[in-house]
This record gives sequence, structure tokens and C-alpha cells, in this order.
Amino acid sequence: MANWNENRTRQGFGTAPGQMGDVTSRTTMDAGLRGHMLSIYNYMASGVLLTGIVALLTWQSGLAAEIMTGPMRWIVALSPLAIVFAMSFGRDRFSTGTLQLMFWAFAVLMGLSLSSVFAIYTGASIATTFFATASGFAALSLWGYTTKKDISGWGSFLIVGVIGLLVAMIANMFIQSSGLAMAIPFIGVLIFAGLTAYDTQRLKHEYLMVRQAGMTNPAVAAAYPVGKMVILGALTLYLDFVNMFTFLLQFMGSRE
Repeated sequence: MANWNENRTRQGFGTAPGQMGDVTSRTTMDAGLRGHMLSIYNYMASGVLLTGIVALLTWQSGLAAEIMTGPMRWIVALSPLAIVFAMSFGRDRFSTGTLQLMFWAFAVLMGLSLSSVFAIYTGASIATTFFATASGFAALSLWGYTTKKDISGWGSFLIVGVIGLLVAMIANMFIQSSGLAMAIPFIGVLIFAGLTAYDTQRLKHEYLMVRQAGMTNPAVAAAYPVGKMVILGALTLYLDFVNMFTFLLQFMGSRE
């Protein structure tokens, strides 16, 4: 006599053969995602460290005063912006190696630009603000990575906020409103705090979508090399971190 209960027991025990490949694939995907995000954070942290070292050495050498007062200040101020646009819109034309060199050049130029903060704020307040920014950034990025909530809708709102912030900063150069000057740093911190969480989740989803699509269509994987995704992701989070730091410094920093 057939033992029907035995068949049911065997089917319900452990992982079904058809599911084993799914579990393995999911495990591989998760490991790949962790490695990918870790690479982004390593690049981003290395860029921030390089910027800090260049800023400090530039200030200590006395070059910061020449940069701030001479015509070179325009080159130092505008070159990082040009590199960001070039990397963002020319990712398909540049090789991974070229993007790496551009990222490091960007970090150096940002160090030259930020060397002026040592002339305005005390070293202790700069260090305090840096660690406060690092702590906040880590918490926000971790939340963006782990949350089950879809925050993709924040993107358009935050981009509009960045544009509005830039307009307010330019306008205040002419109207010199003390109230607006106090509001700008506060708003800037909120915007880039939101962008930190949003960009982290976006980079996570971008990797997962490319990997999943690349399994069935190799052309997708070829169009989005992991190396380029890492560098551009690091650039994005670097910008979030540095902007949050500079805005936070405006109301946390003690002036010389």
C-alpha cells in the first residue's frame, strides 16, 4: 500500500530542489551587494581623507591665502564642478581608469578649495564638526541601506531643494539678509541628510537591477561595469558628505 504521508513529509522537509538555485542565487546576490557597497564606501572615505590631508597641508604651507586672494581661486572653485559634470555625463565615454583619476583629481581640488575653512574656523571646531558629520552620515546611510520603505519619491523633492538652495545662496550675496544667512545652513544640512539616505538606497537598487538584468542580458552588464558604478557611487556619497559638513560647520564652527 502506498504511503501518501511519507511523500508529503519528504516534500515539506528542507529545501525543494527547485528552490535551491533561487537560494544560492539570492545568497550570491546579497554577498555581491555587500561587496559593492563596501567598495563605494572605501572609495568615498579615501576621497574624503585625501581632501582633508590636502586642505590641511595647503593651509599649513601658506598656499591657502594665495588661493583665496589670487586669480587661482576661480580655477580651484570651478574645476571640481567641471569634473563632476564630466564624470556624470561622460561615464560612457571614459574608461574606468580615467574615471578613477578624475575622482582623485576632484578630491585634491576640493582639498585646495576647503583649505580656506582653517582661516575661518578653529581646528577644534572643524574636528568636532567632522566627527558629527561622519556619525550622522553613517547613521543616515545605514538607514537608507536597511529600510524597507521606498524613498525613491524623495529624489525629485530633494533635487528641487538643492536648486532652491543654490538660488538662495546666490541671491543672498546681493541682498545680504541675516535671516536668510541663518536659514541656509540649516536647510542645507536637512537636504543633504535626506540625499545621503536617498542616494544610498538608490545605489543599492541600481546594483540589484543591473545584476538581475545582466543575468539574462549580458549587454546590460557590459553597459554598466561594476567599476564605474563604484566610482560614480563614491562621488555621489562624497558630495553628500562634504556638503553636509560645510553647512553644518557654518553653525557649529567656532570662528577664529
